[in-house]
Amino acid sequence: QVQLVESGGGLVQAGGSLRLSCAASGSIFSINAMDWYRQTPGKQREFVSRITSGGTTNYADSVKGRFTISRDNAKNTVYLQMNSLKPEDTGVYYCSLVGSLLGSGIRTYWGQGTQVTVSS
Repeated sequence: QVQLVESGGGLVQAGGSLRLSCAASGSIFSINAMDWYRQTPGKQREFVSRITSGGTTNYADSVKGRFTISRDNAKNTVYLQMNSLKPEDTGVYYCSLVGSLLGSGIRTYWGQGTQVTVSS
């Protein structure tokens, strides 16, 4: 199995910053990409950012220029640096891993989420 543990969420004022972390552990054979998604009550989970095994990054238009995704391959950890936070960034942030375990095919694994609240 794969365990994804997010941390770094909290309450911050608009304009502030937070850094989320997601540590992956388990019998991971390969990682294709690691993503961040977020969800607010009553809305679907939305894509925030991705970093591939090759280091390519993608961002939702709403966070471009404010958020930066990075990773530490040695630690199987991905980070999301969030600057210039806005109240609309509030939500539960989920980490996901697209990859495979030893002897299995590629699938997506999800963490439990970490709450980010941005006050106006």
